[in-house]
Amino acid sequence: MDRILKAARTSGSLNLSNRSLRDVPTEVYQCLETTGEGENWWEAVDLQKLILAHNDIDVLREDLKNLSCLVVLNVSHNKLSQLPAAIGELTAMKSLDVSFNLISSFPEQIGSATSLVKLDCSSNQLKELPESLGRCLDLSDLKASNNQISSFPEDMANCSKLSKLDVEGNKLTVLSEKHIASWTMLTELNASKNMLGGLPQNIGSLSRLIRLDLHQNRISFIPPSIGGCSSLVEFYLGINSLSTLPAEIGHLSRLGTLDLRSNQLKEYLVGGCKLKLSYLDLSNNSLTGLHPELGNMTTLRKLVLVGNPLRTLRSSLVNGPTAALLKYLRSRLSNSEEASASTPTKETVIASAARMSITSKELSLEGLNLSAVPSEVWESNEITKVNLSKNSIEELPAQLSSAVSLQTLILSRNKIKDWPDAILKSLPNLVCFKLDNNPLKQIPLDGFQAVSGLQILDLSGNAASFREPPKFSHLPKLQELYLSRVQLTEVPEDILNLSNLLILDLNQNSLQLIPKGIKNMTSLKHLDISNNNISSLPPALGLLEPTLEVLRLDGNPLRSIRRPILERGTKAVLNYLKDRLPDQ
Repeated sequence: MDRILKAARTSGSLNLSNRSLRDVPTEVYQCLETTGEGENWWEAVDLQKLILAHNDIDVLREDLKNLSCLVVLNVSHNKLSQLPAAIGELTAMKSLDVSFNLISSFPEQIGSATSLVKLDCSSNQLKELPESLGRCLDLSDLKASNNQISSFPEDMANCSKLSKLDVEGNKLTVLSEKHIASWTMLTELNASKNMLGGLPQNIGSLSRLIRLDLHQNRISFIPPSIGGCSSLVEFYLGINSLSTLPAEIGHLSRLGTLDLRSNQLKEYLVGGCKLKLSYLDLSNNSLTGLHPELGNMTTLRKLVLVGNPLRTLRSSLVNGPTAALLKYLRSRLSNSEEASASTPTKETVIASAARMSITSKELSLEGLNLSAVPSEVWESNEITKVNLSKNSIEELPAQLSSAVSLQTLILSRNKIKDWPDAILKSLPNLVCFKLDNNPLKQIPLDGFQAVSGLQILDLSGNAASFREPPKFSHLPKLQELYLSRVQLTEVPEDILNLSNLLILDLNQNSLQLIPKGIKNMTSLKHLDISNNNISSLPPALGLLEPTLEVLRLDGNPLRSIRRPILERGTKAVLNYLKDRLPDQ
């Protein structure tokens, strides 16, 4: 503890999470008063960040007031039943996380913590929020989900900077017009799993709202003002009591996802067919037919209709591909209406996908016949997954280096010839990279150094890139490796030392043997060496039982193992090989 506290006095940050603590050590409250041997008190830094999450702490003492410079306090996942009044003396605190405790009420003094920007009190036993919270004028992110809150205090209307509000799983019966009128900065509102009967008439004043989740309530009407929510991208209204929709929903030009499942709708309004949706869920309603105009929604990737008494459509259309259903509906339109339902341009599809990525953080531009990477990929610094597969991209632009949040990059089936070393070096968070089925030239010997944090790598179908295999030893965290159809004649030796590898796919190569070193791959669960030229297997492979769950061997001229054993599957083959190991 002394060593940790000494480090905290230097850095201003103290993390005591996951230590089975029942109490906060006294020394923490006196962090600056207990300078140790060899320390100068004038060099000590005030504690600004304190993490006590995932312990068994049941009380915070009033001594908390000694930590007046705290900016971040996290006591989530403990056993607190209340907070001390001293919480109000933390006037510098910007982030407070007390989620997953047993707190039934907040002290009114919380309103004195006027610097508060982010408050997470989800998964407690709160029946109400304190009136004084309305004095926290900088509050922008409030999570109070999974409590027993039935209404908001009136003074919370003063929290006009609120941009994210999550009150899922409470007992709210109404959202007041006064609050909605003040919360015009909201971009995300989640009030799902409550007891709301409707929406306030002024809901349209939330013009910045991007995501609105109201599923699993008792909502029976949507006011026409909903058309004013002009930034809305995702709208979840499933599991409610809606029998009709306002025509103004058709004005939500940016909407990409609309969830209307499990309501009482008898029709999907014609005006809604103007939307450029990617996903529309109308399942489990009372629809008996669909307007032919729905066929004009050519941006739709997924339309869900199961659980409706549809009488005018064959079940094969209802349950089949969305594109086929839309085509059928268009065929029911008059010639002039059908002509207006032209296939959306690439620009329209890209713009729609970019809107969807605002909340999902994923951008899918698969199969658009793109010859270049569009700027939408790097213009947002928050996108974590990009799928550019099945296009005609030949090279990656230098601007892609700025997409530093990228974790997954899929470039399968393009026309990329050169290993994008410079780009990859600029993507420190990349864990999944798929470059399979490209005309890729030789990968540099140290090419994998740029992506040493990779967990998934697919280079299948790039035969020219493995004339001299690059060093796999630069990929110590790799868990999945796909190298089918790369004309390997032997397993690269350093692959055998990838101790974290779970999946290894070497099918459709020219391998003649599996090296004995395969026994070192003790984490391996799936090994595919099918369709090679392997005539025998080393007994050492049997040592991977019981970890190895799938061993694909079909398409090899195996002569050393009888057919009945092969037909009994992976476990039988591994046990057979293990029995053939020489006695130690």
